Amino acid sequence: MSRMLSYGMVGGGKGSLIGPAHRRAIAMDGKAALCAGCFSRKEETNRQTGEEWGLDADRIYKDYIEMAAAEKNRPDGIDFVVIVTPNVSHYIIARTFLEAGIAVVCDKPLAMSVEEARQLCALAEQKELLFMVTYVYSGYTAVKQIRSMVEQGTIGRIRTIVGEYPQGWLAKEDMTGNRQAAWRLDPEQAGRSNTLADIGTHIENTVHRMTGLSIRRLMARMECTVPGRKLDDNSAVWVEYENGASGAYWASQIAIGHDNGLRIRIYGEKGSLHWFQEEGEKLLYYMEDGSRMEIHRGDAVIDSRAAAYDRMPGGHSEGWFGALANHYCNYIDCLCAQKAGEPYREKMDFPDVNDGLSGMQFIEACVESQEKGNVWIVLEE
Repeated sequence: MSRMLSYGMVGGGKGSLIGPAHRRAIAMDGKAALCAGCFSRKEETNRQTGEEWGLDADRIYKDYIEMAAAEKNRPDGIDFVVIVTPNVSHYIIARTFLEAGIAVVCDKPLAMSVEEARQLCALAEQKELLFMVTYVYSGYTAVKQIRSMVEQGTIGRIRTIVGEYPQGWLAKEDMTGNRQAAWRLDPEQAGRSNTLADIGTHIENTVHRMTGLSIRRLMARMECTVPGRKLDDNSAVWVEYENGASGAYWASQIAIGHDNGLRIRIYGEKGSLHWFQEEGEKLLYYMEDGSRMEIHRGDAVIDSRAAAYDRMPGGHSEGWFGALANHYCNYIDCLCAQKAGEPYREKMDFPDVNDGLSGMQFIEACVESQEKGNVWIVLEE
């Protein structure tokens, strides 16, 4: 099935960061077109956004409820919806579209609680609808290459993992006028965590997608370093994986001098693999004898499964947009195959609703650890 799919968007109106980013990433491969949306609770912003993006007036909806009902009944209704709203509304919007029989892509975190996430998992399975959660970083070719090397036993059994994600944008005490800060630091809109939910879950998911390992138990310290804040802005987590390996995660948004410093180091019995998002086109492979190999996207040694996502020759940076586009490309291909009655599950290579559930389990376990005095918490099965 090769027809162009259509999609809708909830959130992402004029002035937002993530909505336009998703639209550009989807457009990179020309496999789906934006045809419907409700982009803002403000009527004028909603209308202007839809008009600027070329939508017909009758497909610019006042809210997601009206949108799901209308698109469900249209012969040319959307094939999937992209949810890019604050955390508090992810669950109810996703549930509404799943109940309407429409596939879902949702920004992370998936929901506000583990129970909500479980409900979305069950509903997506019941309806047989593809559900992607946009943990962007596992879309990098270099990350996929690390996954292949780990699977092939290149570094042997994993012993320990270090993940860090420092940013500095919330270091100031006065964030007046910053729309992102306003809702991310508000428990009513963001949930029980800010930094761990926003970027700590990226560490958890990227490590899992690289290694296949899941966390067995963890111990967290969640700090509100700036006076007056109700949610964490600097957090550290000790983890133990299912294979007995250890891990240490640091997520911070008050780390002055850092922009978007996600870095993962995986140490095995025969070598180690290092990846730094701000230099995301390459990875470092350290061998037992101390020698080092720097592997770049586009190199001949890249595994064919990872190399299949490349759009440009090596040396032509693809970056964050390319990584998100890789997820969408695979998601849309699988959705097309499903609609055509063709096999698709073996092709699935995107973070799905179960990854979203794992992220919520990680958040809730960290919050429980903090509230109980920074104790070890066993994650739910």
